[in-house]
Amino acid sequence: MTQLYHFHGGVHPPTHKALSVRSPIATPPLPSKLVIPFHQHVGSMAKPLVQAGDYVFKGQLIGMPEDGLSSAIHASTSGTIAEIGMQVVAHASGLPDLCATLIPDGKEAWVVREQRNPITLPIDEIRHILRLAGIVGLGGAVFPSDAKLRGGKHHVRTIVLNGAECEPYITCDDMLMRQRARDIVRGGDIIRRVLGADEVLIGIEDNKPQAIAMMQEACVDRSSMRVIAVPTLYPGGGAKQLIRVLTGIEVAAGVRSTDKGVQCFNVATAYSIYRAVAFSEPLLSRIVTVTGNVHKPQNFEVLIGTPVDELVAWAGGKPDTTHHIMGGPMMGVPLPNDQVSVVKACNCIIAASDALFPPAPPAMPCIRCTRCAEVCPQELQPQDLYWFAKSKNFGKAQEFHLFDCIECGACSYVCPSHIPLVQYYRFAKSEIWARDNDKKAADQARERHEFREYRIEREKQEKADKLAAKEKAALAAKPAASDDAQQKIQAALAVAKQQAVTPKNVSDLTPQQQAEIADIEARRANNQARAQSDAGT
Repeated sequence: MTQLYHFHGGVHPPTHKALSVRSPIATPPLPSKLVIPFHQHVGSMAKPLVQAGDYVFKGQLIGMPEDGLSSAIHASTSGTIAEIGMQVVAHASGLPDLCATLIPDGKEAWVVREQRNPITLPIDEIRHILRLAGIVGLGGAVFPSDAKLRGGKHHVRTIVLNGAECEPYITCDDMLMRQRARDIVRGGDIIRRVLGADEVLIGIEDNKPQAIAMMQEACVDRSSMRVIAVPTLYPGGGAKQLIRVLTGIEVAAGVRSTDKGVQCFNVATAYSIYRAVAFSEPLLSRIVTVTGNVHKPQNFEVLIGTPVDELVAWAGGKPDTTHHIMGGPMMGVPLPNDQVSVVKACNCIIAASDALFPPAPPAMPCIRCTRCAEVCPQELQPQDLYWFAKSKNFGKAQEFHLFDCIECGACSYVCPSHIPLVQYYRFAKSEIWARDNDKKAADQARERHEFREYRIEREKQEKADKLAAKEKAALAAKPAASDDAQQKIQAALAVAKQQAVTPKNVSDLTPQQQAEIADIEARRANNQARAQSDAGT
């Protein structure tokens, strides 16, 4: 019997899961178009490799990962790229991002693929395969899996496969474990081999008996793997909470689980890792729960880039739907419209209506009942964080460990005053991030200005040094030039003396002519004497 541990707090919201597990995973028809964002992961955006008018095959690389932390993007089916441009994406901000619009041709023509034996592949090659296959965490974090498989300074002893799926309405992991358990386990084998771990613990909430049974059957011949049923308690599916329940290890704020010898992966991620390594299948689709205000709640294997409105229509969306939520009701985000596309982080689409999600009552003043503190899985003081966020005392909020908040919404769920606590925490975090970015930008501007001033002064000094050196060289060269001039004068005089001749036709001169000649010779002698005198000085 495996010993289980407990984390602080937690709540028991209605699960609403039975509606979408009545039918197996379905494959919807090809959509009319696919809008594929180039940024669907933590890290740098993938660099587009295609342009409008290009024909692409299913699985073709259309976005190359950039920098150390990034992931690849692929064509979800075969067809023609109609546009590369900015479009609104599945994000609460409603801001546009760079996307490729793909018009399917209906042929589903694949790129060339090869089958591999994961056991014989070198570890570095497996990481490279996953990077170019665009495999990211499918539990919602979308952290590139090749980066998580690089390990760290500490040896990873335990792998945790997260099949808890604690959020209400979401059943995509449940159905995946029921129908594709063996491939999930094979993905766990690859993860364990790459990280050199000793064991793999598969945590599944005890309200999923069929998934537990299928995973146990798949692990029957693997002594290093154990399937463990954990209590149904939200947010027990959080990585830190599940690690605590299964191992008793407390992953403190600012500490990575790998520092404690544990690494956590979602079961859907493990499945995608196996398909990528063994069959050269990049991440082109994922299981998505479509539920809420629809006639046929169900799980679909949805191509990345599928428009939400077409997906909901396949599940029989009802006309009184007011909006759509990506994710669960506790941590999900409202979509800006129903034309945005399914991305890798999308595990659930909830069609919301006023009957399912009535408008929240007006917020009342905090009565300091401490219920929020009792249910907080991070053992924070939500009521104090609320006051600091509301008063914009962000420094104090950080002192009370604002960034340890995982935004699970448990505090908002139990608040009798109906205060949207999580929204206040998100506001405070965004303001702090914005101020940090402004400070970094100001610091960079100051550094650039200081460097410019330093460069100008350096150039002035270099110019002055060059001018001084030139003048010094000129002064040093002047005596040498004077000596050279004297030598030239002496040489000219010597030549003149050698060339002196006795004048002719002077025998019959008149006294006046003789007087003139004598005067000329006297002046010449005087000039020579003066020249010699100047040369001597």
